Amino acid sequence: MTMPAVSSPQPASAGSLVRPAHISEAEWALRCDLAACYHLIDYMGWTETIFNHISARLPGPAHHYLVNPFGLLYTEVTPANLLKVDLDGHKLEPSNFDANPAGFALHSAIHGARGDIHCVIHTHTTQVSAIAQKKAGFSHNDFYGAQLFGRVGYHAFEGITLFADEKARMLESLGERHILVLRNHGIAVGEHSIAATFFLLWTVQRAAEIQCLADSMRGEDTALPDPIRQKCADLTAMLNREDGFADKFFDAMVRKMRAERGPSW
Repeated sequence: MTMPAVSSPQPASAGSLVRPAHISEAEWALRCDLAACYHLIDYMGWTETIFNHISARLPGPAHHYLVNPFGLLYTEVTPANLLKVDLDGHKLEPSNFDANPAGFALHSAIHGARGDIHCVIHTHTTQVSAIAQKKAGFSHNDFYGAQLFGRVGYHAFEGITLFADEKARMLESLGERHILVLRNHGIAVGEHSIAATFFLLWTVQRAAEIQCLADSMRGEDTALPDPIRQKCADLTAMLNREDGFADKFFDAMVRKMRAERGPSW
């Protein structure tokens, strides 16, 4: 019996809107992926009403990036209404919305200093915020926590991140890593693409969920030796750098979301 040919699925984040003439194909593709990421964060239950932010750096040397209009729910974000801003948070195109000022210090600091990071996601889910409050931070004794070994920076809480003078200290806390725990607050993760950043956040969130449950149970944890933790962390970091790995995960999650919710826009 001859099976019918099955074509590879198109990226689920491509969207169905017509690209405006003034926006390049590359920027429009980035806008579609970023808007899909906002919807995914809502679908996963990781939103904080209208707060928090996801940014994606635009191609080119100008350090411009896209971010959500402040006041909209994540489900209301579309490729067209994303804001294009500079490192100071100034809008580069007309919009009835402004960006969330609490995001400028965090996102502009990372985008301005880390050429290897093109997307930044900031959340404070219940589980992540609980771990951010704990002095020990993330454990590395479960499957997902082991993948974070040596990859997490910790930044002391200085209040709501509104002020530019905190940028240098946040960058120092982050170092060359891609995960920054904001003590008593939440988390920021950044990677070379939207898909890779989403996959990294998913790993962090799963680690937080398992750790919170394990810490609520009686009995002693089975500790993993550092060489095993390092092996897990290195392998996951390598896979996330490989072309196509994170994209497959991201596109599959977008397809799953749209199968349940319908088209995003």
